[in-house]
Amino acid sequence: MKRGLFTIIAICASISMYAQLNVQFHYDFGSHIYGDELSNRSNLTATIENFAADKWGSTYFFVDANLGNNTMENVYAEFSRELRFWEPPLAIHLEYNGGLSGAGSYNDAYLLGGAYNWANKDFSRTFSLQLLYRYLARQVVGTKHAWQVTTVWGMHFAKGLYSFSGYADVSYDESVNGSIVVSSEPQFWFNLAALESVDDNLGLSIGAELEISNNLVWPTDGKNNRFYAIPTLAAKWTF
Repeated sequence: MKRGLFTIIAICASISMYAQLNVQFHYDFGSHIYGDELSNRSNLTATIENFAADKWGSTYFFVDANLGNNTMENVYAEFSRELRFWEPPLAIHLEYNGGLSGAGSYNDAYLLGGAYNWANKDFSRTFSLQLLYRYLARQVVGTKHAWQVTTVWGMHFAKGLYSFSGYADVSYDESVNGSIVVSSEPQFWFNLAALESVDDNLGLSIGAELEISNNLVWPTDGKNNRFYAIPTLAAKWTF
């Protein structure tokens, strides 16, 4: 999954009306690094992200489409809404995760909990912590009731030329070894619009992502019970 939009805009929701849309393309090196073990993994992922803030909180979603063999192999999406009827930094967090693949639906998850959002004065540094109850609607092995802790961060430096952002999830799932799933995707972006010789309205960023996970990725043997670190090269256009 991708959550590259979790940067400055994730905290702007607490103070003003704000909206932003971006499209990303990631070339995934998983099958090159791990060979036959991840030969079932798509090399190209297209991501659409959207964030909109209003006086009651914010709405965020992303949709990942994994492309391969001249077709769309699977789709995964996350939709969330944060509600706030008081002054920041606390908010109510509601979320849905799910998707479709050639083999059928993903294990849909419904999440509810609280969020703490922080930013420095110029919003060049942001941080969010979410403590969530997680209901696994299609869980077959173990309980459907679980929990998730999510941290999200964003950093902009060198006058906006570079961005470092990402998230880390730790969740409970009795269907995996040790019952704990870990996922993190730090991203580094080079923002061309920050160059003096480039138009300020150019939305293009070039970057990379490192997909770090344990008990999440499904290799060819069908057992999601191991650690992976998978880099991508990426391009992003922010509207």
